[in-house]
Order: sequence, then structure tokens, then C-alpha cells
Amino acid sequence: MFTNLLASTHRLRLDIQKEDEILAEKRIYEVVFIIDTGTGEDETTRLIEGLQRIVTDLGGTITKSESMGRRTLAYKIGRKTEGNYMLFEIEGTGREIAELERRMRVNDAILRYLTVRVDEERQRAEKLKARRARKASKRPFAGASGGRGGAAVALAGDEEEA
Repeated sequence: MFTNLLASTHRLRLDIQKEDEILAEKRIYEVVFIIDTGTGEDETTRLIEGLQRIVTDLGGTITKSESMGRRTLAYKIGRKTEGNYMLFEIEGTGREIAELERRMRVNDAILRYLTVRVDEERQRAEKLKARRARKASKRPFAGASGGRGGAAVALAGDEEEA
């Protein structure tokens, strides 16, 4: 019984170490969030600066901060039909993102938010490009006609009849 407890404690410690290693790795994230249009301009500016400060204080960097403007929502959130969309591109660990999401969750001025890890999408796109390039290099050369060669055959047949 004691050995089972010891083994499970060891596994838990390894899981925590693995999680720390994953969280310590720098990655690129995109965070899109919608700010309530009822929020004043000064308050919106303070909110955005506060969110940026959270990321930088925890060691992350914001590589892109873009206001996407006021847009109509696809569906009502509460009684709101419009929102101000913001986009952050963040380079950092999972810790900055976790804290940023926690703060956005409790803030009433933020209607919705979505975080996406971009580096996985970029890797997937690079793999797809490489696969397409490999397939293109395996295809036979089409020749000067630029097609399947059907037009050249028809022309050769026409010459014989003449």
C-alpha cells in the first residue's frame, strides 16, 4: 500500500514537471475579444492597457495589437447587438494566457473572448505546403503544350489526312 502511494506521488510529480515544461515554452497566441459598446472610450483604453500590462508583467510580449472596430454580433449577448472587437498577438507561455483569460472572464466590459495557439496552425500550413510541393514534383512534366497532349495528337492526325 505504501509503495502504491509512493508511486502515485512520483507520477504526480512527473506530471507537474511535464506541465511546467509545456507552460515554460514560448508560443504564439492570438486573442480576440469583444468589448461592450456601452463602455466609454477612456475606460476602453484603460482596459486594453491593463490587459497589455498583464501580459508584459508576466514576461510575455504583445507583437500585434489591432482594433477591428465596432461590428454587429452574430447573435445577441445579453441584450447587446454590437461590440468593439480587439485582436492581440502574444508571444509567451501558457501562464500569461491563463491569467489574461482569468481577468477577461471576470470583467463585465468584455462580452466574449477566444484564444488560439497560432504556431500549430502555422506548422500545419507549412506541412501542407511541403506535401503539395512533393506531389507537384512527382507529377510528370506536361510538356510545351501545357496540357495533356490531346491537342498535339489531333494536329498530327490532321496533317496525315492533308
